[in-house]
Amino acid sequence: MADAKDPRRIVFTGAAGGIGTMTRPLLARLYPGLVLSDRVEPRDLQPGETFVAADLTRPDEVASVLKGADSVIHLGGHSVEGSWDQILQANIIGCYNVFEAARDAGVKRVIFASSNHAVGFHPRKKRIGTNLTVRPDSRYGVSKVFGEALGALYADKHGIGVTCLRIGNVGPRPLDVRRLSIWVSPRDLVQLFQIGLDHPDLRYEIFYGVSDNAAGWWDNSRARQLGYRPVDKAEDHRAHAEAEQAKIGPDPVGDLFQGGSFCSAEFTNDVKRAGP
Repeated sequence: MADAKDPRRIVFTGAAGGIGTMTRPLLARLYPGLVLSDRVEPRDLQPGETFVAADLTRPDEVASVLKGADSVIHLGGHSVEGSWDQILQANIIGCYNVFEAARDAGVKRVIFASSNHAVGFHPRKKRIGTNLTVRPDSRYGVSKVFGEALGALYADKHGIGVTCLRIGNVGPRPLDVRRLSIWVSPRDLVQLFQIGLDHPDLRYEIFYGVSDNAAGWWDNSRARQLGYRPVDKAEDHRAHAEAEQAKIGPDPVGDLFQGGSFCSAEFTNDVKRAGP
């Protein structure tokens, strides 16, 4: 566990985004002196935080931010589905630039924000772990599969300790019925960040970014083996989620698969031929 005397330079990319905004105040208490990076400055910088603007598609800017870094929490990139060029630039080229700059700077740990959309075409009726064939549901999901593979390469070839977090949906409470299965509270997600930053035996791991959800689809036993103890439960918010779901209506494709509307968007297949 880090403390106020922790000398590490920890860089946090995507610090101005939604997940960054929700988790930064919690991280700041655990890791004073975070170096924040994004294209725009985050609101409400915490005492001791430093902001350095950087565009992930520019290797020289990424290298400048990571110079002298011990660890990186990499949340930066395009956070939803987009055009191929958007995904290519922000999530594939940008991700490569982060890992390569980390290698060059001698970074010891990288936490990569992967996504449930790397496995979105697995059916909801099937509980899955991490040792399975990925089934991305979008170009965005493909970019997260790429990042997981890149992390494995840099872990095995260069000895960086890499944690890939297949994040479900982060927020104060789940917003619909699907998210009763995939929701993660900010404080539970920060606990996973801590494992990635601090666990002494970590080499390369994939965890699911999910709270203690009774309706969950994912086996997160490896995270628990390394000390994860989620404190929040989606079930506490079921009434709200069901009320919001009633406003959305059915999705004949998305309701079958874990990726939800990411699966149904642009879908031209027969549902019987989709997924494993």
